[in-house]
Amino acid sequence: MTQVSIECVRGNIANQPDIDAIVNAANARLMPGSGVAGAIHAAAGPGLAEECRQLAPIEPGQAVISGGHDLPNACVIHCLGPVYGVDTPSEKLLADCYRNALELADRQGLSSIAFPAISTGVFGYPIEEAAKVAVSTIREVVPDLTSVRLIRLVLFSEGDLAVFRAMLASELPGT
Repeated sequence: MTQVSIECVRGNIANQPDIDAIVNAANARLMPGSGVAGAIHAAAGPGLAEECRQLAPIEPGQAVISGGHDLPNACVIHCLGPVYGVDTPSEKLLADCYRNALELADRQGLSSIAFPAISTGVFGYPIEEAAKVAVSTIREVVPDLTSVRLIRLVLFSEGDLAVFRAMLASELPGT
């Protein structure tokens, strides 16, 4: 069995030049917004929004792929995470984001993918719960991957990084 590496780093999701695809914590219209979506669209240039017009709208948990435009990445995978306490079941919808993005990257033959902490910003998902869903879903999908060999979790703050690293180091039930 080929090894898949999972790593956590502190950084900017829009500045991962060694990664094939970065994941955008998108809004339903896939347009520039605040947080992750704003940073990715700013770095990618106006061509990303133009391409995304044809892909939108998307539903919570769904993943779609676009080109990277002015980013150093070949692709951007856009996921609409759940608004915590509004889009239900939040845990399943958040897990679907990670699962669908990984499966999409794998089908495209990509070898690396970087995720932000989906739904933890303005969508209000508690960081500890989000980390548990992200890590357990990634561990569940890894055995089925054929091309993805590196999964990077990119956290913006030192506190979020510590939470994700602790979750990755723990043995979660069912993993």
